[in-house]
Amino acid sequence: MWKKTLEAAHQALRTAVDGVPGNGWQLPTPCEQWNVTQVLQHAAGDQLGFAAFLTGGDGPTEDPFAPSGDLDGRDPRQVVEAAIEAAAKAWATVDDNATEVPVPVPPNRLPVAIGAGACALDAAVHAWDIAIATGQPSPLSDELARDLRPTAEAIVEPLRAYGAYAPALNSENGGEAAELLRYLGRRPR
Repeated sequence: MWKKTLEAAHQALRTAVDGVPGNGWQLPTPCEQWNVTQVLQHAAGDQLGFAAFLTGGDGPTEDPFAPSGDLDGRDPRQVVEAAIEAAAKAWATVDDNATEVPVPVPPNRLPVAIGAGACALDAAVHAWDIAIATGQPSPLSDELARDLRPTAEAIVEPLRAYGAYAPALNSENGGEAAELLRYLGRRPR
């Protein structure tokens, strides 16, 4: 199940980035201090971070939590594709019988499904950030949100202390994707 969820989240990020118009890279996002380019850098850096923890290889060259907003002439689509590919290849090395994996989120070791879910949650929520900022439809389906919710409930509360997620918002009607976004401190639109 976690493999399907990770693939869906990666596809959501790929789709959101592919849909950014040429003049959309500097637009503000739901991540209040970051524009679309910075969210892309953060999302790509996080995927590279997961890959590095799993393989022991190199991680991102830039701090994902202090994105510069400058891609140094690189195509944004290639940046995200390389990061997704690295993460997917790293997750493909995880033994089906493994119980835990190293991950870049505290406590730095999680059950396989939760670890892969954390990687997927990051990709999916930042896909949503990019899509919303650039006027695209939400790539976060109710099905994907339902698959990601157990991971969110397992990892988000401790991460709020690090500023990784805003406080949860009051629940309202609107489907599972909207509920997940509110839990993560985002306002569904």
